[in-house]
Amino acid sequence: MLGGFLAAATGFFYPVAVVLAAVTAMLLQILSNLANDYGDFKKGLDNPDRVGPQRVMQSGELTEKQMRIGIVVVGILALLSGGALLLLAWSYFSWKELVVFAILGIAAIAAALFYTLGKHPYGYRGLGDLLCFLFFGWVAVAGTFYLAANRFDPLVLLPATAMGLLSVAVLNINNMRDYAHDKANGKNTLVVKLGLKNAFVYHIVLIVGTFVCLTAFLWLKHVSWYAYGFWIMFPFFLMDLLTIRKTLHTGVPDRLLPKQVVQSFLLIFLFVFSYFML
Repeated sequence: MLGGFLAAATGFFYPVAVVLAAVTAMLLQILSNLANDYGDFKKGLDNPDRVGPQRVMQSGELTEKQMRIGIVVVGILALLSGGALLLLAWSYFSWKELVVFAILGIAAIAAALFYTLGKHPYGYRGLGDLLCFLFFGWVAVAGTFYLAANRFDPLVLLPATAMGLLSVAVLNINNMRDYAHDKANGKNTLVVKLGLKNAFVYHIVLIVGTFVCLTAFLWLKHVSWYAYGFWIMFPFFLMDLLTIRKTLHTGVPDRLLPKQVVQSFLLIFLFVFSYFML
């Protein structure tokens, strides 16, 4: 949504590219969730001590074979969707641009799979935040913008960075919630490496950095004052920070995870609305 609206604001816009990018992104998210369910189950992390909603393999709703089939099917669908996106761009992109986007697409599928799958999953080594930032931030937003607007604007990296920081904030809440369980089971997320106190400071940086990046983008675009209306969301994020601080050592509540997702969506919606519509 963010990359698409930023592209539409340029006056040169391919809406079909945004739709296909959104479909591909959703398929990659589903693929990641299925792979994470399978990977954590196989490594023994989805045991009775796990915090949060019960997963389908943990509950026995799906067998290993069924989950593997699901991963393959969704992976193929993501490839087809990404391929359709490249075919659309064939008429107005050079072959070098197409190769770059093909590599990014394959890398995105690999990132979705190997967060928990394989002998050396990067999610177990504290690299999940970096990959989350790159693919949910820069690649998703700046990539969609490039595909839809047929050009690159360096300033787009500011809202793309904001989106990446918000996505990492969701992951960070998840990992703070799972800190004790992950540490006990050898899943060395960045939270486990940093410790809870430093992970909370890190979370503050993620949230504040988001608002700073969005504000900097609008300031550099010389927009009117009312375009900064998205700041009305800041108190909600601040309240979450206070809740995390209070519950840090007793268990970050699971309800903050979907709350962070919804607030992130509303924040970006208000940003887009104020910038594009007004």
